[in-house]
Amino acid sequence: METVTTTHTAALARLGHALSDPTRTRVLLALREAPAYPADLADALDVSRQVMSNHLACLRGCGLVEAIPDGRRTWYRLADPHLAPALDDLLRLVLAVDPGCCGPACTCA
Repeated sequence: METVTTTHTAALARLGHALSDPTRTRVLLALREAPAYPADLADALDVSRQVMSNHLACLRGCGLVEAIPDGRRTWYRLADPHLAPALDDLLRLVLAVDPGCCGPACTCA
């Protein structure tokens, strides 16, 4: 078994932060299918271009996506090829969720 380092912990924390927002999660899931331009992502996810820009900046800061210049435009893709299969694995998870302990009305804290 591989030793867990602070680098591993930080990477998982960044992924958790990214997945904590539904729009960022949808962006990551869209980019696991194919790279995309921000305007196309905004249209597909029904958010404004400014909202998309903010989420992409966050995902870039977390090291999860990268911006690729393309003339006067920029497209985005997942920053690591291991991320798409990891997201696929997460989608296959089935969790029993207690509605009173998960989400906006969480009483666990």
